[in-house]
Amino acid sequence: MVLRIRGHALPHGQYVDLYADGDEWTTDPVADAELVAEGWLLPGLVDAHTHPGADKPGDRLDHEVLRRDLQLHVDAGVTVIRSPGLADDPPDWFGRDLDVPRAWHAGPWIAQHGQFFDDWGRRASHEEMPAIAAAQAARTGWAKVIADWSPDQSAVPTDVLAAVVYAVHNVGGRVAVHSQVGAGGAAAVAAGVDSLEHGMCLDPDLLDKMAEQGTALTPTLSVLSQALATARNKPAGPRKKWLVDGVEAHPGLVAAAVEAGVTVLAGTDSQPHGRIIDEVRALADAGLRPHDALAAASWAAREYLGLPGLVPGAPADAVVYAEDPRTDLSQLAHPLAVVLRGRRVR
Repeated sequence: MVLRIRGHALPHGQYVDLYADGDEWTTDPVADAELVAEGWLLPGLVDAHTHPGADKPGDRLDHEVLRRDLQLHVDAGVTVIRSPGLADDPPDWFGRDLDVPRAWHAGPWIAQHGQFFDDWGRRASHEEMPAIAAAQAARTGWAKVIADWSPDQSAVPTDVLAAVVYAVHNVGGRVAVHSQVGAGGAAAVAAGVDSLEHGMCLDPDLLDKMAEQGTALTPTLSVLSQALATARNKPAGPRKKWLVDGVEAHPGLVAAAVEAGVTVLAGTDSQPHGRIIDEVRALADAGLRPHDALAAASWAAREYLGLPGLVPGAPADAVVYAEDPRTDLSQLAHPLAVVLRGRRVR
């Protein structure tokens, strides 16, 4: 049975009437197509920073947990994920089965010796990093580097990250970099990475360069904000000051990034999975227009990953709401329908 949706398609709000021709939208009418929903249409939600398949750092990738986590994403209207770091290479069905989101991933993380979680990623010397990252990106399209891990440890130098970027771009891939310390963020921007994950403590003066060179920011605002109350109750010291000051400044940084023209991506980085609405709300609370907060979790993120929106020939993903979700973000929790790969999954 061919399904059909119609309504006001975001971001522009034009009225469209779409039919799922397999896994592609078409405007060509199909006799006896089932109208599954009518209202306000998003081209599927995107969680651009999520690590499904392991309940806690250091756990092995569990395929049952992975499918459970992905189903939570789908239930929330997420039809696309990007996993900048997984506990291991995923099974063949990851990103492909009809009931799981489309997926981009960077395989296991790449970190300096003595940093990052034990048994969760690859620790490498500076000399090894470019080749390891390029080999990973050649397999999956992405590589993920931990540029810094704590304020009292050294960050990966700019020249090393630049060599990683060169090697990865040479095989047609992209580089995501974790940073929560100013030095790591500065090195990542100077190296021309494709996306900066978290970006806490980043110098706002670097935002114009990020916009100019196309470095996206995935701020993971909601999960960092959740950690703030706990951090404030910790004993005074340099680590507490770094975390509290960084998290308190983070919403302002994100708002300034949007103002500078940086592509901002919504990513949850949290357990349980399927909490993209929390990140959209956090972006709006930071001062983004609801339109821009939704863009970070939908059409702008899809465009960044190379996916068109609700147009003929685009992948047949959509989430349908009764009202314009930009007027009330709580609508995100109550979709009329979720369509993934031309099939209604909710």
